[in-house]
Amino acid sequence: MQVYVEKPKCTGCAHCFDVCPVAVFEMKDRDSPEVNNDVAPENDKWKGSNDPALVQKWSGVQDGHRHFADKYESHSGGISVGVSGPACILCQACLVECEGECIVITDDSNNVYRSIYK
Repeated sequence: MQVYVEKPKCTGCAHCFDVCPVAVFEMKDRDSPEVNNDVAPENDKWKGSNDPALVQKWSGVQDGHRHFADKYESHSGGISVGVSGPACILCQACLVECEGECIVITDDSNNVYRSIYK
């Protein structure tokens, strides 16, 4: 399995990190040198700015998460990184919980799964 996060779309909600039963995701500060340590293609790597439409959609939402915060602090903020893609069991929990709809999973048969927020 290959798993990556489309970084400009990541809100930092940490739902993927919270629901993954096999620890595929880690939350990193947005300025961490490890923020692009997954298999994301170049256009989906973190380059310092979020998708403006997602910022508009989520920045005012009061749901207990620190959307688009630079630092990860205990339950939200920062940015998600798919650091252990081969461990993925394709349970798809992350795909339905991802607020930014930014997770991409490619299975061993090259089927591609993308997150769609519930």
